[in-house]
Amino acid sequence: MTHRAIRFADLTARQAYKVMIGTIVPRPIAWVTTRSPEGVINAAPYSFFNCLSADPPILALGVENKPDRRFKDTAWNIRSTEVFTVNICDVANVVPMAATAAPFPPEVDELAKAGLTAAPGEVIDCPRIAEAPVAFECRRHVSIAVSGAREIVLGRIEMAHIREDIIDPDTYYSDATRLDAIGRMGGEGYCTTRDLFDLPTPSVAEVEAAWRARTGRAD
Repeated sequence: MTHRAIRFADLTARQAYKVMIGTIVPRPIAWVTTRSPEGVINAAPYSFFNCLSADPPILALGVENKPDRRFKDTAWNIRSTEVFTVNICDVANVVPMAATAAPFPPEVDELAKAGLTAAPGEVIDCPRIAEAPVAFECRRHVSIAVSGAREIVLGRIEMAHIREDIIDPDTYYSDATRLDAIGRMGGEGYCTTRDLFDLPTPSVAEVEAAWRARTGRAD
């Protein structure tokens, strides 16, 4: 099977976007809540998101600016208040999550429109989504302007809220089945995390034994 070689320098920004979101999948979804300086709650989902460090606990958001290069509400609120909350979306909340992606003006509370409940933060002045199975209260660690079109926000996690049936209080391991998180695919596609399998990391000896069996070599 041959591969198509694509030089990103030859692509438009939109073409590069299509290549990336269609192949870097599934992507976890950061359902971000912020509060404006005027006190209006904002919520929006972002799939350019992941955890980057555990020591210190850092997660990252890729936030696209508006076509005229102005900040979206999420990025502006984070810059103004220095805090935000990342909620994890499960299958049960996929419809209200999608509703918060609608382009409401800044003065509209998306949580209220989507029928969701704002629960107060414990260590930051920013609400979490009470219906979400997991939420991370974050302080802005640093923002990186990668271009006029997009910036990357690194947040330091200050507190997590995890539904009790998901996490083991002794081991801190979470039950992925109970979490029932969704992921983002290309276009308008989403996926579930219900088709799971375990694959232990093999030892060097096991890898070498498989290599010898495959190649017939003994060295």
